[in-house]
Amino acid sequence: MRGWPPFISVNSDDQRTVRWGPMMHGLWLSFACAMTWMADAPTGGPAPVSYSKEIKPILQRHCQGCHQPAKKGGGLLLTGYAPLAKGGESGPGFIASKPDESQLVKSLLGSDAELMPKGGKPLPTDQIELVKRWIAEGAKDDSPAEAADPIDAEHPPIYEGVPLISALAFSRDGSTLAVSGYREILLHAADGSQLKHRLIGMSQRIEDLAYSPDGTKLAASGGSPGRFGEIQVWNVADNSLLLSEQISIDTLFGVSWSSDGKLIAFGCPDNSARSINAESGQQTLKFDHHTDWVIGTTYSIDDKHMVTVSRDRAVKLTQTDSGAFIDNVTSITPGALTGGLEAIDRHPTKNEIAVGGVDPVPKLYRIFREKARVIGDDFNLIRAFPAMNGAIRDVEISRDGKFLAVAGGTEARVYEIESGKTLSTIPFQGQVYAIAIHPSSETFAAGGYDGVVKIAKLASGEIIKEFVPVPLAPGVAAQ
Repeated sequence: MRGWPPFISVNSDDQRTVRWGPMMHGLWLSFACAMTWMADAPTGGPAPVSYSKEIKPILQRHCQGCHQPAKKGGGLLLTGYAPLAKGGESGPGFIASKPDESQLVKSLLGSDAELMPKGGKPLPTDQIELVKRWIAEGAKDDSPAEAADPIDAEHPPIYEGVPLISALAFSRDGSTLAVSGYREILLHAADGSQLKHRLIGMSQRIEDLAYSPDGTKLAASGGSPGRFGEIQVWNVADNSLLLSEQISIDTLFGVSWSSDGKLIAFGCPDNSARSINAESGQQTLKFDHHTDWVIGTTYSIDDKHMVTVSRDRAVKLTQTDSGAFIDNVTSITPGALTGGLEAIDRHPTKNEIAVGGVDPVPKLYRIFREKARVIGDDFNLIRAFPAMNGAIRDVEISRDGKFLAVAGGTEARVYEIESGKTLSTIPFQGQVYAIAIHPSSETFAAGGYDGVVKIAKLASGEIIKEFVPVPLAPGVAAQ
């Protein structure tokens, strides 16, 4: 949806250096992994259990939400072999060759320790047995040197190139602008004058950002492509990680909050949309009404319905409690839309939504149908706005409900909702992926492929600040 992922290149000077590779890097990596697997395939008898290929993925999937640099539950870190061996408050993570005496096994079984994962389902028996066998075989570390994770709060990423910006969000009080980065969310002063804090997490990519209705929490959807998807929830007051829930095997999109702040919805590349409890992370809903990736989500005003957009060109209305499909909000006539949908936002006081996608025309729809569907109609359409100069990647309606900001093609634009007229447009060098309106409805921020955040006056488009949101390595030019 929003550019290709970065990769970490290990060098002798600094292993935290972030460079940005082309699409072929991901293809080459997949090929290399496949060749490594074939080369390591056993020729006879059971092969020793591999920490890097079998044990670490289990811990990543089930345990890293509570045991990572940003949230060390019980003082335990499970992002690598060395911290696992060191253990936490209960002692070393394992005793080589003695699985029954190892803290890791006791935790997974709930014997002489609290059952882990905490608050989640116990691990399948075959996975526990695999962990036990690995320890019984000596708990050897076969991790390649480049697999070490050098990034944490004390060692944030160092950028040798400007990363694309995939997500922006202003805090509810208007003091902070949250910006996506590699493995982090960067919190800037709302006017772009100061980098205030860096929230370092596990996800390589942050796809979307949303503050809770009461402004006390910041949710992020993202993940690491081909490995895991993750929902992060951060405490605004002290910048601590409250929740890290890893879901699916690929990045997550389109995060949104219910109006009471109890639920978080998001889209998945497995064609599903889901919601979780914002406190516990427990899944409350999953539905599979779409036939392609779900990129955006929002709730109705009373939270009884969820509205989702997908690359399958559909806007679907679903009951929040049961997951029952209610309606296609937009026309289902073939050719009515020229491509998939990627962006959605709801009016703050009305059950109306703005949507956009490959078709460069932003549109405003009512959520609920007021008369019977007629084949070929697009009755729920309220207004189509003047077309952007390329595919739409993000939309946001202002807090007062008067303005619509759109990131599309190589420009960011603001419309007046009531009249449909264009108020302002600012250009970029490359695709624009993210846009956000300040709570005052006086300024807006946008960013995209060129890695520059621009803050402009909403009514006129006058740019009042441009800045690169990430710290660059010494000697690296901003442009």
